[in-house]
Amino acid sequence: MNYRKLGNTEIELSAIGLGCMSMNHAYGEPDDTESVATLEKAIELGINFWDTADVYGNGKNEELVAKVLQPNRKKIFIATKFGFVSYTDGRMGGFDGSPAYMKKAVEDSLRRLKTDVIDLYYAHRIDPNVPVEEMVGAMAGLVKEGKVRYLGLSEASPNSIRRAHAVHPISALQSEYSLLTRDVEKEILPLCEELKISFVPFSPLARGLMTNTLDLGQLGEKDFRKALPRYHGEHAENNSRLSAAFAALAAQKGCTPAQLAIAWVLAQGPHIIPIPGTKRRKYLQDNAGAVDVQLQPADFQDIEALLAKYPNIGDRYNEANKRFVDTN
Repeated sequence: MNYRKLGNTEIELSAIGLGCMSMNHAYGEPDDTESVATLEKAIELGINFWDTADVYGNGKNEELVAKVLQPNRKKIFIATKFGFVSYTDGRMGGFDGSPAYMKKAVEDSLRRLKTDVIDLYYAHRIDPNVPVEEMVGAMAGLVKEGKVRYLGLSEASPNSIRRAHAVHPISALQSEYSLLTRDVEKEILPLCEELKISFVPFSPLARGLMTNTLDLGQLGEKDFRKALPRYHGEHAENNSRLSAAFAALAAQKGCTPAQLAIAWVLAQGPHIIPIPGTKRRKYLQDNAGAVDVQLQPADFQDIEALLAKYPNIGDRYNEANKRFVDTN
């Protein structure tokens, strides 16, 4: 495994982290035994940057991660998030970025993770009803109390990032970024580089699309992707053809499509640390191999030409999800 620095620190994080959400949230049925084995495999592979959130599985994801985190605490840099309010059936409800809600949320996360400190604590979104300065000021208080080491934001606009960073250093910004989701390239990536903030892409494989292993017609009724434009209708047809062609390109390069897609993300800057999510050891091992894929200028050209042939990719979110993305 290769390693990259966290923000403006000397913390060494695996160049590819592990997103834990899918272990019991949003995609398919949970398999705790395989998930625990995947977490243990991550340690073996040198993947020390793990990402969870209190809303994943309505707290169950943090509890699952804790099974491996607790006995291996010094080997793992754990990130979690607060803000989304779950309904009783586990679906995400509204968002609360208030200091009062945060103070309760962090105690709950510490308890579920069975740790006395969270390495990286994210605000899961920006709350339009709470000034960024107020929210980050309260988060900075957690750092002073020793409950949190570093602060992060997720899906934040350039304006919010600058305002937050002026209150307390933001070490990481998490947003969706992949070959199919490139909105961050214009302003966010350069801003993170300027402010020495690590950019942490979630869904670098476009929620499985770029692996060429996803049967869009077989997604379960509870699968989060069923509600997203990109995964059905004419967009699904376009993306199925795209993923097959991309897999052929990867084969020519001598790697898997997942490795090629992640390698492309890694190549966009040394401050970028993607966190592909999985609950299976075989996919974890496949993803980790991306650090060994070296891309040449011709590879980038081939990828861009391929993407241009299949432009009808569809939106990454539906309207219900878009309302939580900060565009201010």
